[in-house]
Amino acid sequence: MEKVSLAFLGTGNAIPTIKRNHTSILFSYKNENILIDCGEGTQRQFRHLQISPSKLTRILITHWHGDHILGLPGLFQTLAMNNYQKTLQIYGPKGTKNKIEAIKNLVNVQIKLQVHEVLGQFLNLPDFCIESSPMSHGTPTNAYSIIIKEKRRLDKSKLKKLKIPNSPLLKNLQEGKSIIINGKKISSSQVSYLEKQKKITFILDTALNPNALKIAKSSDLLITEASFSSEEESQAKEYKHLTAKQAATIAKKSKSKTLILTHLSQRYENAPQVIEKEAKSIFKNTKLVKDFDQITL
Repeated sequence: MEKVSLAFLGTGNAIPTIKRNHTSILFSYKNENILIDCGEGTQRQFRHLQISPSKLTRILITHWHGDHILGLPGLFQTLAMNNYQKTLQIYGPKGTKNKIEAIKNLVNVQIKLQVHEVLGQFLNLPDFCIESSPMSHGTPTNAYSIIIKEKRRLDKSKLKKLKIPNSPLLKNLQEGKSIIINGKKISSSQVSYLEKQKKITFILDTALNPNALKIAKSSDLLITEASFSSEEESQAKEYKHLTAKQAATIAKKSKSKTLILTHLSQRYENAPQVIEKEAKSIFKNTKLVKDFDQITL
């Protein structure tokens, strides 16, 4: 079974603190390493976890506020100095192409980039797909879901027990077909099992809106911002952010399995339990992450 892993490189809000860097999350699956946002200082966060940024394959940008993108110019320069050979795929909301061009003019980017402005499902590969949905944050903003597709896997112990050799016939079994071995019919269900799809959703800066609930539906892991407690709901509304209570409500109504809270404001630097406790009162399976936390699915 192929594992999905997430590394939280930065879990802070607009102003970084001693404990929390600007927002950035690394999603890894097979040969894919996808960065969700790239706040200032993200490169050093890679160093702390001893992960090479040269492994990056894609970047998903939620929106173009500084605390989510100011790490991009330096990252591009580091990749160039490390002789990055891939074409880095960058996805974001409307305006992303112009913003990347501005960065190119600023730092003379010397790596290959391919930039996409996306909405809806925009990537559909054999193993996974990615979809986006517009959020409400006063500037073009996307939430993203990465969906690892359902896959039929062969049980090696059962293959051995039935003396099925390593041959092209295995492909038929993996596709759900039956085969004939020594005159005996073997069905796919006898030697295989379905690995269910996994859905990981990222909802960062946004006010509460219907699209958040739609894209979060049935997520195995729902990662959302929680910039305010419900006591500051009026401020959350003014700045178009979520409260911990609203994030938990999205998780509950969308029937998500686990809620991960991030994007913590400096006002809760010494009392993060306020945010986590508020969310847990509505959705029990909640965790507030800190910088360098890692999660595996």
